[in-house]
Amino acid sequence: MNMLSFLGETPTIALRQAQEECGEDAIVISTKKISNSQKNGKDMYEVVVAIEDEHKKKNSQYTKIAISKATPTSEPIKTQVYDFKEEILKMQSVLEQVQKSIWNPKSQLYDLTIPPEFASMYNIFEQNEFDQEMTYTIMKKTIKQLPIALKSNPKKVNDFFKLILRRVIPIKHEVPLRKHQRKIIMMVGPTGVGKTTTISKLAARYAYKLGQNYKVGIVTLDSFRVGAIEQLQAYTNIMRLPLEIVKKPEGLSEALLRLKDCNYIFIDTAGSSQYDVDKIELINEYQKRVEELPIEKILVLPANVKHSDLLEIYKNYSRLSIDYLTFTKLDETRSFGNLISFAHKTKKSITYFSIGQNVPDDLIVSDSTFLIDCFMNKQCIRR
Repeated sequence: MNMLSFLGETPTIALRQAQEECGEDAIVISTKKISNSQKNGKDMYEVVVAIEDEHKKKNSQYTKIAISKATPTSEPIKTQVYDFKEEILKMQSVLEQVQKSIWNPKSQLYDLTIPPEFASMYNIFEQNEFDQEMTYTIMKKTIKQLPIALKSNPKKVNDFFKLILRRVIPIKHEVPLRKHQRKIIMMVGPTGVGKTTTISKLAARYAYKLGQNYKVGIVTLDSFRVGAIEQLQAYTNIMRLPLEIVKKPEGLSEALLRLKDCNYIFIDTAGSSQYDVDKIELINEYQKRVEELPIEKILVLPANVKHSDLLEIYKNYSRLSIDYLTFTKLDETRSFGNLISFAHKTKKSITYFSIGQNVPDDLIVSDSTFLIDCFMNKQCIRR
């Protein structure tokens, strides 16, 4: 909506000029007397009207003779059209930027104002539920280190944050074994996180997808969960891989001996609540029976739980001397800051990401670029 001002010796003259210029649809906003507005000293009246945008003229300035009977000394009075709607929208945009730029931490220790050029990135950190202490550190470091010349370039700002994130994500790169090497990998973690499915994906990957024709064997210690053994048997039958079922700690040594010709041996364990210390200790009993063998322990964690829950799980499973991390269910969340924060705080490298239930396809080898893309886009990016 636009505002126009018209002057006349009487309110009627001013109103008539407004109607002639703007039509009958013009809305009268105000009428007021203005004294000595011209050189002849006559009292003048101003009528302010509002018109809709479709009546807006191409030129925003209008020249009007204020007195109906013009004299040679009369000077044209210019009125300015103000687009209040556009101004209000600009103000709203500025307010939104200010609101996005305010650091509102839970702890008053972190007193920091986010510059406007970092506002969109700060929002991504917040929406991804990134650890607040780490957010503060990264923002402060970026504000200090990013050259002023780059701050006005959104892409450069984005790339700089990606670089910092890449530095804080610990990654364990996949290194295939040589012909006569052997590796034993034990998957541990809570119930329902996808240990068995992840083992099946890894078994298929090493047995068939790397072009090396590695010999792969699987051992299951999970005799508690209904259907656990049947699930693994179904996968191993399809892939034609040996499966050993171990129900007591003393049986693990013999099972591994029977699989001595395998390059990769994956051990599936019974899932349990992170608070069920007895079941976690039972896994330790199995380990003690074969402690002369190097066994790599990987903690399998779901991506769709909050940071504090991940820390609780790790706290109780760390009694198993965890070596690495694998994250599952990345397709079931839109928040990835918890994964980055957790891996950085525990200093445990990530080995794989599981992004669905399809065996063997829904498995991603650990890659910081992949996780950062998920973080930036707030969704799992399938390759």
